[in-house]
Amino acid sequence: MQEGKIDKQRRRFLTTAATVVGGAGAIATAIPFITTLSPSAKTRAFGGPVEVDISSLQPGHKITVKWQGKPVWILRRDEKALSVLESLDTELRDPKSNDDGQQPEYAKNTYRSIKPEYLVVIGLCTHLGCSPSYLTAEEQEVLGPDWKGGFWCPCHGSRFDMAGRVYKGVPAPTNLVVPPYKFVSASVIRIGDDSGGSV
Repeated sequence: MQEGKIDKQRRRFLTTAATVVGGAGAIATAIPFITTLSPSAKTRAFGGPVEVDISSLQPGHKITVKWQGKPVWILRRDEKALSVLESLDTELRDPKSNDDGQQPEYAKNTYRSIKPEYLVVIGLCTHLGCSPSYLTAEEQEVLGPDWKGGFWCPCHGSRFDMAGRVYKGVPAPTNLVVPPYKFVSASVIRIGDDSGGSV
């Protein structure tokens, strides 16, 4: 009689122990598998929003980040570059950014930006997708003495001003594209997400 009780207790103990060890093994096996299902940081950057710290970006300089596999330029314009923009309207194909789909509504202005100082554009020519070069007004040896600064595409000669607006008489049909973005703080831009507006 006593032996039967001991056997049942032992059986329960062994069954419980085997269940616990088996469950722990199943969890240990599942964790690496589950983590492979979540996207990597590189994958998240490819499709999701990207945050960029612009606190060290100096006037006249630009930085390039990747968003959805495309180069996005963030250019900090100085007062001289901003003052020239309105004087170029007669030389540009779409100075008022009327072409739909080239920029969000909040960037449909002379500066094509939320804050005049910062330009955010996709760095691909709207002709055939080459990546234009950023040339300041001082780098006139390429485009001549009338060059006020902006972007020049070496593939087929398209030119864009410091707001990414396309000049007349070049192969590119439209302005450079402004992606959706917002300022999440005074020094951080989130590209790919403009929900809720900027701070």
